[in-house]
Amino acid sequence: MAKQHGKHPDTALAQNRKARHDYAVEETYEAGIALTGTEIKSVRDRRVNLKDGFVQIRQGEAWMMNVHISPFAEGNRFNVDPLRNRKLLLHKKEISKLGEATQTKGVTIIPLKMYLKHGFAKVLIGVAHGKREYDKRQDIKKREQQRQIDRVMKHY
Repeated sequence: MAKQHGKHPDTALAQNRKARHDYAVEETYEAGIALTGTEIKSVRDRRVNLKDGFVQIRQGEAWMMNVHISPFAEGNRFNVDPLRNRKLLLHKKEISKLGEATQTKGVTIIPLKMYLKHGFAKVLIGVAHGKREYDKRQDIKKREQQRQIDRVMKHY
């Protein structure tokens, strides 16, 4: 199997599909996640929902909030709260950059994708600002125009 250098694997365990529609992502970071034993088993079963998730910087640490990881079926008493806050593993410089970025009005940090890399769960987080309705319409218009151009070019 070929190694991927600097690329994010296409086999995402969970993806926030609405994120790029609702937000304009400026920068992305790869972060590890501090999970319990039953949580990682649920992540490998693809039982993760990133839709309402966001990241907060508190006391020099990055925390992923409101991400739902379903309880593991055979986890019984070892299962934890599915919506608990999870610590993200980043370098201090990255955390300080993220903290500075969120000081700007309208900027937030959102999880985009969760995947496994060398057996460890990773999350791709993005520094983003919310799109307005007219921005979304412009994106749809550009996409439609590009499709039409591709159709015409296909016939030549």
